[in-house]
Amino acid sequence: MSSHPKQIKLEQKLRDLADDLDHYLEERFEGLYPLHPNRPPRGQAASVAYDGLFSTGTQFTAGYGSEHGRGYVVSIEIRTLCPVKEEDRRVIEEASREYLKKIIPRYLPGRKVELRRDGSVYKLVGDFSLGSSSNA
Repeated sequence: MSSHPKQIKLEQKLRDLADDLDHYLEERFEGLYPLHPNRPPRGQAASVAYDGLFSTGTQFTAGYGSEHGRGYVVSIEIRTLCPVKEEDRRVIEEASREYLKKIIPRYLPGRKVELRRDGSVYKLVGDFSLGSSSNA
């Protein structure tokens, strides 16, 4: 099944946003934990999602059972075999939240998109329409 060209463009913008976040986290928290043995060092894989300490991305959710409805869940995984301290998770989460709020307008200009806490995850919610030629 092929996707609509505007959907492909939107998803590429979301991938670019996640990659930007990944770079930010790698720079800010470099050396915080040792890499998982199967992860190459930062800059060694074809995609930033596959190397370094962090793996970031977004995934569409229809939002059933969510107070915020449909949107894109933001995934931030710390790729290490070491136990990650809860305090470190909170600091990384807060840094991610602040950085995402700053870069959303850069990657999704002209759209009303917000980052919202939805249960235990953060989600991008708002205007993801494909109707207007200026939106995608």
